[in-house]
Amino acid sequence: MVPPEAAVGQDTRADQDLPVIAEFAVRRRAYMAPDGTLLRDLPEFAGDRESVVSMYRGMMLARAFDLKAVALQRTGRLGTYATSLGQEAVAVGVASAMQPADVLLPSYRDNAALLWRGVTMEDILLFWGGDERGSNWSGPKQDFPFCIPVGSQAPHAAGVAYAFKYRQQARVAVCILGDGATSKGDVAEAMNFAGVWKLPVVFLVNNNQWAISVPLERQTAAQTLAQKAIAAGFCGEQVDGNDIFAVHAAAETAIAAARAGKGPSLIEAVTYRLGDHTTADDASRYRPAEEVKEHWKEDPIARLRGYLISRENWSKAEEEQIAAECEQRVDAAIDRYLAAAPRAAESMFDHLYARLPSVYAAQRKEAEEQKNA
Repeated sequence: MVPPEAAVGQDTRADQDLPVIAEFAVRRRAYMAPDGTLLRDLPEFAGDRESVVSMYRGMMLARAFDLKAVALQRTGRLGTYATSLGQEAVAVGVASAMQPADVLLPSYRDNAALLWRGVTMEDILLFWGGDERGSNWSGPKQDFPFCIPVGSQAPHAAGVAYAFKYRQQARVAVCILGDGATSKGDVAEAMNFAGVWKLPVVFLVNNNQWAISVPLERQTAAQTLAQKAIAAGFCGEQVDGNDIFAVHAAAETAIAAARAGKGPSLIEAVTYRLGDHTTADDASRYRPAEEVKEHWKEDPIARLRGYLISRENWSKAEEEQIAAECEQRVDAAIDRYLAAAPRAAESMFDHLYARLPSVYAAQRKEAEEQKNA
């Protein structure tokens, strides 16, 4: 029997002579400090002011939308809603690195990525308002809808990527997950399959430190989440998830590699969930206010604003213009959402089956008759 002190990974006198057959490293990518000052030379795309401002606008729009969506939920005009407060750089960073023909498989917190991909705000509001028309959105039709079960979109992503490879299409599946999802078997199996078949898929893990009320250290003993890719046979990289340059650069590199047939990648974007898990949650019950206050100093929007001011001559007028534009767009979308006519009761049966079974067909007929009675 192996004594307890001879645990895996701990050298003992008896096994010091054993050969090392593999060694691994996880690299961390970051370009900006929390105040927006640079830590190293920026990637080439950051030299395009228009592109950087576009990313900034995307994050500002997502935050303005989240704030208004929460207000709608609190006043009974929207269902349970998950914000991306403090995590906007993750979704915008990866979505802005994708091509239109790529396929996004989002979690329930990735509104900013959907907005970047062309989904309208009223589509998103319809979905969270319990209206299935919200899933028939105006963005890319092959992008997957919000995934509510934790981690179940990972096997879907592997399947999509397998289809791309089988059809010899230069397309990439991009799957956004939370840190808690990496503790699920679905994700481990999807990554293993992706590694074996060298699939064109990128797993982007939004490590916001909390899986509802469970902190990261209670989910995994791994030093990083990025290293979970190693067991699946591909590369894992950690990035500063509050640094949109780091997220975009890592995603751009990983997506390009997948498109070129070099297989999957995992990106761990380390950020922080500044808000509640959803509007059904009260995070103050399980984490101290001082912790949240400290993480506000890492706010990705304030960070990019600091960069724009110091390096791109960003003016107060430009800031006010973007803020006003975002506010107007959100208000207009809310007006359209609230003005949408309710769906007929019988429509709840319309997307269950290709051919509705007789028992449900009878129920649908009954609902329609009651409406017309």
